[in-house]
Amino acid sequence: MGKGSRDDMLSALPDDILVNILDRLNVPEAARTSILARRWGQLCGKLSRLIISVQDFLPEGVLHSNVSVDELVRTNAAVVQATESILARRNPGEHTIRLLSTTFYLRDDAPLSIGRAVGHAMATHLVEVAKFSVRTGTDDIAEIDNDELVTCGRKFMVFFDACSNAFVGLTSLELQNLRFGESDISSILVSCKRLKHLHLYNCDSGEHSTLQVEHAHLNELCITQCRLTHVKLSWLPQLTLLVFDGWIDFDDPLFIGHVPLLTSVSLTNVALSFNKMFKLSEFLSSTSVQNLKLGFRSEKIWVQPECPTQSLASVFCQLRFVNLVNLPEGYDLTWTMFILEAAPLLKDLYITVWDHACSMEMDEKRKKKLYSEDKGVEWDSATADFQHRSLVTLVICGFESEDYFVNYVRRVMAAAVNLEDVFLYSRLLCANCKDEKQVRFPWTKRQRISLKKRITVGIESFAIIHSNKMVRDDHQAKILYPECSRFDTSC
Repeated sequence: MGKGSRDDMLSALPDDILVNILDRLNVPEAARTSILARRWGQLCGKLSRLIISVQDFLPEGVLHSNVSVDELVRTNAAVVQATESILARRNPGEHTIRLLSTTFYLRDDAPLSIGRAVGHAMATHLVEVAKFSVRTGTDDIAEIDNDELVTCGRKFMVFFDACSNAFVGLTSLELQNLRFGESDISSILVSCKRLKHLHLYNCDSGEHSTLQVEHAHLNELCITQCRLTHVKLSWLPQLTLLVFDGWIDFDDPLFIGHVPLLTSVSLTNVALSFNKMFKLSEFLSSTSVQNLKLGFRSEKIWVQPECPTQSLASVFCQLRFVNLVNLPEGYDLTWTMFILEAAPLLKDLYITVWDHACSMEMDEKRKKKLYSEDKGVEWDSATADFQHRSLVTLVICGFESEDYFVNYVRRVMAAAVNLEDVFLYSRLLCANCKDEKQVRFPWTKRQRISLKKRITVGIESFAIIHSNKMVRDDHQAKILYPECSRFDTSC
């Protein structure tokens, strides 16, 4: 088929099909099609998905984390031009905007220009989902001092006050590296009446401040590396997902009030040697979550195992999926059995064991910052012949052919009488980690047969044991879930 014939076939497609094709491109790629013919330029004015991000205007290989000041200014200007241009092509009220998402740097007058263009679009079109992702130019918290946080916070509030018509229609807001005034966050929540997703990365109202959240429609709240003493979820009737990563006070850092729909919770923190352990029955009291992720960043276990109680049973009665992330290497995993004993409906248990060097303090810094050298926790089940009838899948990443791993798998298989699959993966790999240690993993067929015999001897179980080097894609997706904060820079 000749080139002319192909062009004719493409041009013969109806507008709605061509718009559907263009909707799958980012805005710069879609805009470039306008040079083909006048019709293509008109089609860009009918797009239903408008995703405009500074990342799409950065040179290949340049990321947010290493962008220069000149590139920052240039890409911000490109986002302003793209936002204004693509919105100006639209006929008022003609086509619904399903998604309008803009990612930009909090610098100069660019946010004001973007905010005004988005606000005008909201006034003249039906915009179903609108999102601002506001960046400050760095992802490394250590590079930002208190004065910069305050300055960025003031800049954002100037933007917020000047573009209130845009914030009224926002459904998603991601903020990074901001120190607000005492009442600023409350003002934002009051103004953003349609807000469903709020992501805060390194944001607070001063060191050791309290964040109190009340909102009628907020569905997803992510709080990552914020220097907060307390988080109070006072009234969030629509909240279903909470991500709380990094708290500085181990005395009741989280208060959960009226959150009747909360089903997914992710809690991650680094515990130092003097930090107390938490009872999940107290930490998550008044909830009945279905999906639970607990992250330890390769350091001390901060969860206190509990014997079965009515309060623990109430918290875990609906639990279906548990994901334990970056447990420290070399420590007994038996303590995790208390989750099985308290969660009768649990179907999937995922465990990642990994001393991730990139995110750990090493050598003398560990002593100075009082990191714990004994990271494990001992626990013996009070129920000798406990049986679990719902667990279907056990996934372990970072498995080694060590006795403590083998004994743990045997214990789970003996208790989970309906277990179907056990997936044992080698340790995760990180491109930034150097001198990865050698691990004892069953690489050969003979080693896998030997491991299977060690695990199954004396146990009656129909579970199939899979030992693989590479993690399956569907398991990888669950290991990362819930992962709502795009500002999380941990590798």
